[in-house]
Amino acid sequence: MKFLDLAKVYIRSGAGGNGCISFRREKYIEYGGPDGGDGGNGGSVWAEAVEGLNTLIDFRYQQHFFARNGQPGMGRQRTGKDGDDIVLRVPVGTEILDEDEETVIADLTEVGQRVQLARGGNGGFGNLHFKSSTNQAPRRANPGQEGVERTLWLRLKLIADVGLLGLPNAGKSTFLAATSNARPKIADYPFTTLHPNLGVVGVDTVEFVIADIPGLIAGAHDGRGIGDRFLGHVERCAVLLHLVDGTSETIAEDYQTIIHELEAYGGELADKPCVTALNKVDALDDEERVAAVAELEKASGGAVMTMSGVSREGVQDVLRALRSQIDADRLRQKPDAGAASWSP
Repeated sequence: MKFLDLAKVYIRSGAGGNGCISFRREKYIEYGGPDGGDGGNGGSVWAEAVEGLNTLIDFRYQQHFFARNGQPGMGRQRTGKDGDDIVLRVPVGTEILDEDEETVIADLTEVGQRVQLARGGNGGFGNLHFKSSTNQAPRRANPGQEGVERTLWLRLKLIADVGLLGLPNAGKSTFLAATSNARPKIADYPFTTLHPNLGVVGVDTVEFVIADIPGLIAGAHDGRGIGDRFLGHVERCAVLLHLVDGTSETIAEDYQTIIHELEAYGGELADKPCVTALNKVDALDDEERVAAVAELEKASGGAVMTMSGVSREGVQDVLRALRSQIDADRLRQKPDAGAASWSP
């Protein structure tokens, strides 16, 4: 299945059915009176977050979603049938944006969440509705209300606990493959990862989800390389894991490149908790390892962990550090049930 995280759709709700002008005419009934029924309501367009989807690829092949119109009213006080609704089934984590690609209409972050994107038109009143003591034979009926037509964008932001960051060939895919059942493409050339991958990782009987995104390079915020379009997939993460290639000759510059791109991207991404790890330490001797750790600590201004996705050295310690940050984030988001209420 191909990965698609942005799709444009065209939707239209159904129009309401017209009201009916009709009079009861039966033999031996002198005063039949009006009996025109109301029109049915048009169908609405909804979006719903469902399980089992992690891409918007279905919306590449179908972009138009038009709900059915309501049927017109009929004589004998018969109301027209309502039009059927249409439901757009999207992955959890999908944002629905207006045509300008900036205004967020809805953010579906939980399974079962639904939002109405276009309301169906109301059905028109039949002439029976206008009957009164002063107008016992009304010859008017209302037309049905028009449907709503909109152009929307669907943007997927994956739901993960940890986001993997680093330059191309920093070892992100190797780390994901070593710690989960995910099987991302791994090769000795840059940009082997062309779309985000998710993996479920377990440590000390606790599981969490890691998202691996394509590597960033200097100038990604200006569109260089694959650009920063995939950074949206780690916006929801509780913690970031920044992997730095320990065999690089420019360790400090590599670290600063990623930090600069996060700051240029904007939002709260640069302020998220981050675990910095020096990767590929299995390829370094003791002296080189000490020098690399010292250089990275100086560049980051904080503690640095060491690991190797190939030999799995230090991997469990990194996972435990990530789990600790995830637990702290969930604790911050949990409402304080014991807080006393205050009223003026």
